[in-house]
Amino acid sequence: MAWHRTECQKELHMSDGPGGILLMDNAAAVSLTPWKGQAQCVYIDPPFFTGEEFHFRMRCGREGWEKGSPVLTLPAFGDFHGSSREDFLTLLRALLEQAKLLLSDTGALFLHLDSRMNAYARLLCDEIFGEKNFINEIIWAYQSGGRSKKHFSRKHDVILFYAKSRNLFFDITRVPIPRGENRENHMKRSVDENGRACRTIRVGGKVYTYYDDEPVYPDDVWMDVSHLQQKDPQRTGYDTQKPRALLDRIIRCCTRPGDLVADLCCGSGTTLIAAHENGCRYLGIDCGEAAISVSRKRLLGTGLALRAPLSDRPEKMEASVLPGIGYYSITLTDYLPGAEDRALIDKLLPGGLKHPLDAVDQWSAGYLRDGVFQVYTSAARLKQTP
Repeated sequence: MAWHRTECQKELHMSDGPGGILLMDNAAAVSLTPWKGQAQCVYIDPPFFTGEEFHFRMRCGREGWEKGSPVLTLPAFGDFHGSSREDFLTLLRALLEQAKLLLSDTGALFLHLDSRMNAYARLLCDEIFGEKNFINEIIWAYQSGGRSKKHFSRKHDVILFYAKSRNLFFDITRVPIPRGENRENHMKRSVDENGRACRTIRVGGKVYTYYDDEPVYPDDVWMDVSHLQQKDPQRTGYDTQKPRALLDRIIRCCTRPGDLVADLCCGSGTTLIAAHENGCRYLGIDCGEAAISVSRKRLLGTGLALRAPLSDRPEKMEASVLPGIGYYSITLTDYLPGAEDRALIDKLLPGGLKHPLDAVDQWSAGYLRDGVFQVYTSAARLKQTP
C-alpha cells in the first residue's frame, strides 16, 4: 500500500469519560479565552530557576522495556540557564495571569516551586490574586537521595494555594489520610463501651476522644507523599515528574466530578491523568516535544483531543492493512528515521539500534476527515506491552 504525508488540525481519541485537551504551545502566550472562567483547579509546576538542563529518557524496543537498555536520552526542557531572575518572573507573572483567566469564581490555584523563587512567587500571587485569597503555603517534605554536609539538606518543595475569590470550593473530607502512630503516641489507648478502639487525652480538665476508625485529614505539611524513587513503576523517564498521589490530593480537595482541571506546564502529564482518574476534564499545555509525547502516551484510552504542530522531518514508514469482516488488521512493518535523527541515534547509542522499529515508542491508526485525525486504535510500548 502506498503511504504519503498529509496535514491535520488536531487528533481525536474517542473514549468514555470526561476526556480533555492536550495542547502543544507556550502557556504564557497562547489564547485561553475559550476556557475563560471554566477551570475549577489550575496547577502550575514551572521551571524552578535551577539553570539546569532536563531530559527525557526513552526506552527503545523490547529490550529497553524489559532490561532497561538501550535508552535514548533526549532534551526535555532548559530551566533558565543563563537567564536572569527578571526573565523567570516575567514568565511566572504571565502564567499566573493565565491561571486567573481560566479559574471559575469557586476555583483554586496551586503553584509548585521550591526555595529559590518561593518568596518572589508569593508576592506575585498576592498582587494578582489578592492577599485575602491566600489559603495555604503547603510544604511537601520528602526523602530522596543525596545529603549535604555544607547545609541542612533541602528536602521539601513549596505549593502556594490561592483562591480565585472568597467563594472557594474546598472539601477536605475527600482527602483523608491514614492515622499515624507518631501523631497520637502521647495519648492513652483504650476501648469504649461499644468495643471501638480509641485514644484519649485530658486538656484543661476536659477529655478528648479520637477513634481509630475515624478519618484524619492532612495539615499544611505533607510528609506522607513519597518522592518518586528511581525504580518506581510510575516513572516515565521524564525529569521532574511528580507522584500521582500528590496530584490526587490537590485535585480531590477542590473539585467535583466533571470539573475542569488545567495544568499550564504539564510535563509528563501526571496532573492530566490524575484529573481523568478522578472524573474531571483536563486541559494540559506544554511547549516541549518530549512533554507532549509522554503525556499523549499516558492519556491513551481517554477522550483525548491533541493539538500540536506536525513534524516536517523526513521519516518514512511501511504498514500493512488486512481487511476483515467489520474490521482491519493494521501492522507497522518498518520505520526509517530521517538522516538527522539517524545521526542523533548513532551519537547517543554507539552501534545504533538493532532494528529501526525500536525507535518507535507509540503510533496510532485511524481516518482523516475535514482536517481531523480520528484515531481508531493505538499501540504504545509499556512494561505490559514492550
